[in-house]
Amino acid sequence: MKKLLSNIKIEIPQEIYLKDPESSSLGKKILEYSIILIEEGGFENFNFKKLGKHIGSNESSIYRYFDSKHKLLVYLTSWYWGWIEYQLVLETYSITNAKEKLLKAISILTRTTKQDTNFSYINEVLLNQIIINENSKSYLTKDVDTENKEGYFMSYKRVVQRFSDIITAYNSQYKHSLSLANTVIEGALHQHYNRMHFKSITNCNSNITPSDFFTDLVLKTISVNE
Repeated sequence: MKKLLSNIKIEIPQEIYLKDPESSSLGKKILEYSIILIEEGGFENFNFKKLGKHIGSNESSIYRYFDSKHKLLVYLTSWYWGWIEYQLVLETYSITNAKEKLLKAISILTRTTKQDTNFSYINEVLLNQIIINENSKSYLTKDVDTENKEGYFMSYKRVVQRFSDIITAYNSQYKHSLSLANTVIEGALHQHYNRMHFKSITNCNSNITPSDFFTDLVLKTISVNE
């Protein structure tokens, strides 16, 4: 099973990149070190010149893969949400009980990230920190509608849809499954952020996790008579 999982490739919309970074050792190094640099110094302070120095390559070689640092950020966020979808499918596939599947899905979408050894060139823990801090910068742009039409955000939208379907399977009478799914996914990032930076405005702490909060919230919102 481990060997099979190690061969899984997270699919990213081809419109985001010029050359698939996972097709070469240089491309994988670009992904690996861009995650380290963005998490360390923030997206605003990140550029291809700094990245080139860290990977021992010319800045121009990075532009053969991505035409801007924005596209690279969109790639990383797309990869992250594709990885989350992969976990969502893998860990809920065999669960037949609707409530158990819902609880498992909430856990996957809100839990603290752990390193996945199936993708050696991606540090998922650092990437998760980037998503918590920088995710909105991938779509809060004037080009968001154009990029959306071109499929840039399909990975994220698939995660929302999958979770929405799980909510509906638990309570088919609930009319706002997409809105709730999106609220939980985005809210989890926000609660993780608050737990790190704005501790006075969240109940999440070392004892109460975002998973605890959203499990309670979702069940009380869509409870059914069992």
